[in-house]
Amino acid sequence: MYRPSLPIRPLLAGALAVLAALASPVSAKAQQPSANDPAGKAAIEQIIRDYLMAHPEVLVQSLTAYQERQEQAQAEAQRGALTSRQDDLIRDPASPVGGNPKGDVTLVEFFDYQCGYCKAVNADVKRLLESDGKLRLVYKEFPILGPASVTAARAALAAQRQGKYDALHAALMENRGQLDDDKIYRIAGSAGLDVDRLKKDMEAPEIQAALQKNLKLASDLNIRGTPAFVVGDQIVPGAISLDKLKELVASGRAG
Repeated sequence: MYRPSLPIRPLLAGALAVLAALASPVSAKAQQPSANDPAGKAAIEQIIRDYLMAHPEVLVQSLTAYQERQEQAQAEAQRGALTSRQDDLIRDPASPVGGNPKGDVTLVEFFDYQCGYCKAVNADVKRLLESDGKLRLVYKEFPILGPASVTAARAALAAQRQGKYDALHAALMENRGQLDDDKIYRIAGSAGLDVDRLKKDMEAPEIQAALQKNLKLASDLNIRGTPAFVVGDQIVPGAISLDKLKELVASGRAG
């Protein structure tokens, strides 16, 4: 499981905060040079530079503490979003549902049809559904890997109108190689869809609205990549094994 690294700019901001904090006590020993004139500013900068060269661990410790605070704040925001966005997460009528619609636990998957990791884990997701008759699966189309991903997601959502979401989803997941619009429509035709009707249905404003809603939901949950799985109050990024999927579902069922 990966943990996204924090952006560089906030860390630099933290470093600057350390420098500012150091400037006051250290500069007091140098007859309080003023930062309002070039000479005073240069003196302060030199004092700080000398101090950090002598004590580099201070900056490292500060940046580590800053990163930990940022990660804690992100985790708290994520937990809050999980609580406040439950309806959008597991009960959005625009999101297709697989497995047992009346299951006792819901697994939510964010995925992209051009994501190799999503395709790698797809077989285990299918095995999980086959082995657990009480599992409900919510599909969250999350097209983040380019225009073809968006076309594929729109086609999959539009396929619901022909009762063929499962068929097209499976066919797109089983495809190997990059997608383009022509290939997506060929796959749709092979999956039994009326392609002309599909193209018209893909233009419905509800389809675009559903995708925008998924993108906003992922952003609120701090989901940055695919696949990502959600059960209860847990978000697990990355392609995880069948055993890990079972553990995740079991924890959701228990909690």
